[in-house]
Amino acid sequence: MDIKTLCDLYQSGKKLKYLFFWGHKANHTNHITKSCLSQWYPVQFTVNDVKYASAEHYMMAGKARLFNDLDALEKIINAKNPGAAKAYGREIRGFNQSIWDEHRLKIVIEGNLAKFSQNKPLAEFLLNTGDKILVEASPVDRIWGIGLAEDFPNIQNPLTWDGLNLLGFALIAVREKLKA
Repeated sequence: MDIKTLCDLYQSGKKLKYLFFWGHKANHTNHITKSCLSQWYPVQFTVNDVKYASAEHYMMAGKARLFNDLDALEKIINAKNPGAAKAYGREIRGFNQSIWDEHRLKIVIEGNLAKFSQNKPLAEFLLNTGDKILVEASPVDRIWGIGLAEDFPNIQNPLTWDGLNLLGFALIAVREKLKA
């Protein structure tokens, strides 16, 4: 699914159910909340013998690999938190936006598939979202989110969104893979 497909469904009159999320804080109980959908949610997973502290770490590491910046890759993998990983990701040498645009969604799907498949309570949460449209209601992110906060008056209408919601659609793809 993508933003165009979602807008077409909305315009056709199809009844859509959404789950809006934004923020990444793990709570101090064992109760999993929608914050686990965030790229910054603190949960460890391993891919090809490399441990990642969050899906954001994985995404930025994938970006560094794509542009063959091994120095940035090492910094990203060892970053103390997702914000630091993101900052190192912005310093990748040889970065090309059009190449990144071509590969970014696949990288995020791969990382989140590992994150959720290796952490059963998170996978259960994601699967329990059913067929809801997952939406990163980030007022500051127009690529991975919708550029609007959850309290935006017309948020149920994707035609009003200011962003692509790539993270939401990536998570929907991961959910479908987990169902299979």
